[in-house]
Amino acid sequence: MAAAAAAIVTVGAGLGLRAMAAGSAAKYGGDALYTVLVLALVVLVAPRLAPLKTAAIALAFSWGVEFLQLSDVPAELSRRSTVARLILGSTFNPPDLLWYAVGAAAGWLVHTAVDRRLTGRQAARG
Repeated sequence: MAAAAAAIVTVGAGLGLRAMAAGSAAKYGGDALYTVLVLALVVLVAPRLAPLKTAAIALAFSWGVEFLQLSDVPAELSRRSTVARLILGSTFNPPDLLWYAVGAAAGWLVHTAVDRRLTGRQAARG
């Protein structure tokens, strides 16, 4: 349930960021939140994975999508579909790689804290 809530909050934060900010803050903040969302979805699908592994998967996915933008495939799909544009983007931008790593690190920290808290509760119920 926490992963589903995190995904919803992350989408809300991304929409809020786009509505309230402009330029680099909106773009790069959105990149970081994209990876946080991917991490939350990984946890939703595979809740028993360790936080570091979920962060690595989310980062690899985000980087994979970014590097795919070196081809014409995402741009072509993005012209045809809003959903494709939201998921795949359209143009490669090297600084995005850093911001995806920032999102993965932030997601890893939160996932680690939540995981420790939940593990502590389970141990206390013992």
